Amino acid sequence: MKNLTVILLLYIFTNTIHAQNYPPLDNCKTDGYKGIWFTLGQFSEYGDKYSGGMATYTAKHIPLAIYSPKVQKTFFVYGGIAEGRKTSADAPDKKGRNTYGNYLLCMAGSYNHKTNTVTKPTVVYDKRGVFDPHDNPAISIDTYGYIWVFISGRGRGRPGFIYKSRQPYCIEAFDRIVEDEMTYPQPKYMEGKGFLHLFTKYTGLRLLYFNTSSDGHEWTEHKLLAAIKRPDDKYGGHYQISAQKGNKIAFFFNWHPNGNVDRRTNIYYMQTVDFGKTWTQADGKPISIPVTETDDPCRVKDFFTKGENVYIKDVTFDEDGNPIALYLSGKGHQPGPEYGHKKWQVISWNGKEWQNSIITTSDHNYDTGSIWTDNGKWTLIAPTENSPQAWACGGELLIWESHDKGKTWKPTRQITKNSPRNHNYVRKVLDGIDPFKYFWADGNPALEGISQMYFGDTKGNIRQLPYTMTADEQKTPKIHK
Repeated sequence: MKNLTVILLLYIFTNTIHAQNYPPLDNCKTDGYKGIWFTLGQFSEYGDKYSGGMATYTAKHIPLAIYSPKVQKTFFVYGGIAEGRKTSADAPDKKGRNTYGNYLLCMAGSYNHKTNTVTKPTVVYDKRGVFDPHDNPAISIDTYGYIWVFISGRGRGRPGFIYKSRQPYCIEAFDRIVEDEMTYPQPKYMEGKGFLHLFTKYTGLRLLYFNTSSDGHEWTEHKLLAAIKRPDDKYGGHYQISAQKGNKIAFFFNWHPNGNVDRRTNIYYMQTVDFGKTWTQADGKPISIPVTETDDPCRVKDFFTKGENVYIKDVTFDEDGNPIALYLSGKGHQPGPEYGHKKWQVISWNGKEWQNSIITTSDHNYDTGSIWTDNGKWTLIAPTENSPQAWACGGELLIWESHDKGKTWKPTRQITKNSPRNHNYVRKVLDGIDPFKYFWADGNPALEGISQMYFGDTKGNIRQLPYTMTADEQKTPKIHK
């Protein structure tokens, strides 16, 4: 264990120093979609707490992709690398290789639904020696078509940034607009009002905040939303997952007893329909912010008394605009049979009360998928098949469907099979349409290596984002796993 930690620290130090020897790649093109591989470095008998391909990590960066009907394109962001490939900013060495290290590049790409092509991705921001995908970006598009990229910071040691595209509906170049303290960016754009941004700040613990802006340039002060702490605890903290439907902005969050993320538990809910002026429960009853009590009325399900962890994965709405949360629960934070399989569940508001049901199980707390609804059908795509690397992040992807508002679920198709690497962090596209309804990356959690990226449609047909590109635009044929 100690040797692995030393190796990891040396790797971080070496890559940080190496990165500073080269000019930043901001606004440069790269020659393909290469996802970042990452290890947290918290090892147990059954591997790292989480590791693998994390281009679309975390679930708390929302959204990562948006479809624009005006130009019939899907714009998306992810965490990439420049290792082993040429870019427009550097020349290859004598053997034709790029000598950049495997550190994080905050990338933007676009898919043209009319031509079935993707462009070469653009580096929005070069993290310069940081290879932690907690700093991955999120995306938004304003009324005028400008693309906004919210770069996550990490605590107070690394700031966050907000970038804006120089031209509408175009990812060729971006300008930095704002530097701020923010982690896990979750921007929501509302026509006629502007941005409401949900995010986290590390003030000795993880607390939830929001602020607003009419134009993305000038922002209001940070306003605290949740800071739960028991009287006998020194710390508290939260993670949140959010979604938007019209004027309604909704989010679910958990609680970290005494600041311990490895004991994250309970599910709470808040919403606003007036751009953050007031916050309410699902039934419209007002909530006083910040929420500070464990038994606040906005708590919708208790797990703390059962000693269970809760990992909230995604949020959507039913046809009536009622909120739905997808989550995993189970014992323990470490992987392995000692703590058993984790339960995939949905909790939903039916207009009168909260309902909860179990979908299936899988073998890791950080297995991550997406849920959405369409004409009465609820769909989940997630790595619920525990191979090829068992007891590790991700697996093979399955489609699950419910036709009775989440009460019962059935698998309808396994969309990846016999894969060499686990698939994980399936992320749906905001307002997405086929064939780019969701996207994700693969990676072997036990071995650093390549991480390829994919996207898929509602029927389970998948396409790979080209790992290497020789043209500025390239088609994406279907692949079969």
